[in-house]
Amino acid sequence: MNTNLSSFFIFIAVFGLLGVCHGQLRMHFYEESCPHAEEIVQEIIWNRVASNSTLPAKFLRMHFHDCFVRGCDGSVLIDSTPDNLAEKAAIPNLSLAGFDIIDEVKTELENTCPGVVSCADIVALAARDSVSYQFQMPIWDVLTGRRDGTISHESEALANIPSPFFNFTTLKQSFANKSLTVHDLVVLSGGHTIGVGHCNFFSNRLYNFTGKNDEDPSLNSTYAAFLKTQCKSLSDNVTIVPMDPGSPLSFDNNYYNILKQNEGLFQSDAALLTDSEATYNVNELLNSQNFFMEFAQSIMRMGAIQVLTGTSGEIRKNCSVVNP
Repeated sequence: MNTNLSSFFIFIAVFGLLGVCHGQLRMHFYEESCPHAEEIVQEIIWNRVASNSTLPAKFLRMHFHDCFVRGCDGSVLIDSTPDNLAEKAAIPNLSLAGFDIIDEVKTELENTCPGVVSCADIVALAARDSVSYQFQMPIWDVLTGRRDGTISHESEALANIPSPFFNFTTLKQSFANKSLTVHDLVVLSGGHTIGVGHCNFFSNRLYNFTGKNDEDPSLNSTYAAFLKTQCKSLSDNVTIVPMDPGSPLSFDNNYYNILKQNEGLFQSDAALLTDSEATYNVNELLNSQNFFMEFAQSIMRMGAIQVLTGTSGEIRKNCSVVNP
């Protein structure tokens, strides 16, 4: 890690980034009610990430998908019932993973402080702690105090989670609906520096972009040729490829480098270069220190979307089931 970045992480550790509260959320919400809550989450998450380096991308995505549907209320964790198809059943969420580890954390917290720590806060902390494992220190603050929602519908996930097929106008509106800016959109898209994409979410760009068996002209032709060796048909919905082939397990700003080379995997990635304001932000984030600073701020804003606090919602005893 370069010296500037090391200094930046020391700055985060000592001074924090955005003060101590955001609406009803605040730092160290559980300081009195469950003093070791955040330590318990970090210990379990770090132990799991140590043996499974794909988890940071999974928890980051889970946090994103949770917050974009009914706000950050843990509703993405709720199982379907005979009477209700929950968010988990929606196509964008079928590939989510890590629910078993959220349950492991919840069980330990319930043993330590029954009925105190929300599943929504666990998801937010798991995202931060899993991504932070490679740095061995937290790289953004997580304000806590969220409470859990009691409603989860497949249809709302489909309606609210941004699609990899979105153009810039649709992406911008999707984020604006959650009080997030174009700047937040570009910064949070940087999460694609880790994780994988399934072929069926981008193979139209390789084989049938405009319905004429054509390739997306905005996609780097060399990269497209490589992708065709991995995704051999439009119907392949099993094969996965890294979203950032250069460093798929490293949380860094390389996403913006590949974007500038027209190697963004999804149509929604390439869309960031079709708007002047978004392109300006992409260029700023080519600086690593800028990226870490801005990501910390944007994900905290995302983590405060429509949160339930105070006496709203509940503290679920089991993250996958609404309290009886």
